[in-house]
Formats: sequence, C-alpha cells, structure tokens
Amino acid sequence: MTAAARRVGILGGTFDPIHRGHVDIGDAAQAALDLTEVHVVASHMPPHRPAPETSAYHRFAMVALTTIERPTWRASDLEVRQEAPSYTSRTLQKFHDRGYEPTELYFLIGADAFADIASWRDYPNILDAAHFVVVSRPRFPASALVERLPRLAGRMVPRADNRPASDVPVIFLIDAQTADVSSTAIRGCLATGAPIDGMVPPRVQQHIERHGLYKSMTPGRRARDAGAEAPAGRLHGQD
Repeated sequence: MTAAARRVGILGGTFDPIHRGHVDIGDAAQAALDLTEVHVVASHMPPHRPAPETSAYHRFAMVALTTIERPTWRASDLEVRQEAPSYTSRTLQKFHDRGYEPTELYFLIGADAFADIASWRDYPNILDAAHFVVVSRPRFPASALVERLPRLAGRMVPRADNRPASDVPVIFLIDAQTADVSSTAIRGCLATGAPIDGMVPPRVQQHIERHGLYKSMTPGRRARDAGAEAPAGRLHGQD
C-alpha cells in the first residue's frame, strides 16, 4: 500500500468492555471516509478516569474478538504494553514514529467524548496530529458540535462524503445512528445478573460469560481479575 493510499482509522478507549456503540462508531467512520483499516487501541491506564474494572489482558482479548469479523480492523496492543498513562497525544506520536503523516490518520470518537476535547492533554495541538472523526451518539448529534464548540467550527467538515482535499487535519462530523449502550450500563447489568444480549458483540459476550467478568462486583466497587496479567498499557475513554 502506498503512503498516498493510507487512510488509517484509530479507535481508542478503555473498552471495559467494548460494546456495540464502539463498533457502530468504527463502522460509520469507515463507511463515510473509506478508511483502509481501523486500529482498535485498548488503553492500559486511563489518565482521567477510574481504573478499569477488568485487566488489560481481558480488555485486549475482547477487542481482538471484536475484530475477527472485520478483516480491515486490527487489535492494537500499542498501549496495553506500556505502563505509563495512556494519552491520545502519545499514541498518535507513536503512529507518526512509524511513518504515518497526520493527514493519513483518522482518530475516531463519539460526539459526547469529543465535547470535552479542550480538557485533553496537548490541546489544541493534538488536533494537528490527525484528522478527528466525530460520530453521533444517542442524544448527542455530531452536527451539534458546531454550536457547542464555536472556536473549532472553522475546522469542522459537517459532511464527510463531501470531504475537501486538505493537506492539514480537519474535524469530520458524521451524523449516524449508534447503539444506545455504555460500558457502565453493561457492567451494571452483569453485576446484578441482568442480560446483556445485543449490547456487546456475540464473541465478547461469550468471553465475558466464560471468564465470569464483572459478575463478582457490586455497584460502586472496582475489582481486578485475580491472576490475570496484561500481555506485555488511554486514550480518553469512550464509554
């Protein structure tokens, strides 16, 4: 693949667990922007939120299971192998170090998470490190960000299918339907014995059930998986 042809999506999150909403964001962005591949990057240590309730080992395994049916998706261990906090700016720099130009990278994120972009490390410079592809979440359309973040409106491209030829990163806004589900809600269901059918990919559900993930937890209590270690560590978490 030539450098000119590379359109690489990066979908990052704590993925505790990965769910249908995450997958919908990736699918919508890939369809709208004709991404050649999508790297799904599970964090090791999110810097601005509570520690994950299950280990990096299991979260990476669930990401890997999610990518099986999508041949252009890649499960990335770029962060789970690191002990340092998982900052988006640091992860994008690692892609640059591998030879990717900022305009070849497309960072995929839900509109609700992007609304807090001003609080991110290295803001506003981080917006020059990659295109940001912002996809609607339930009750939070991407198009609403034009008014919500007026200082960034000049960088926003409301219709990705009419994307301009640009030699600088922009912010693509994609209004698409994504599943109304969150990792917090899934963990709550599992803690109380409620079903999670349809909330996560089938293989992820099988993994959760096989290993009894989240079931031993009570609301408000975090736990680590006994005996489970990371395979070798976020991006701002997408719940």
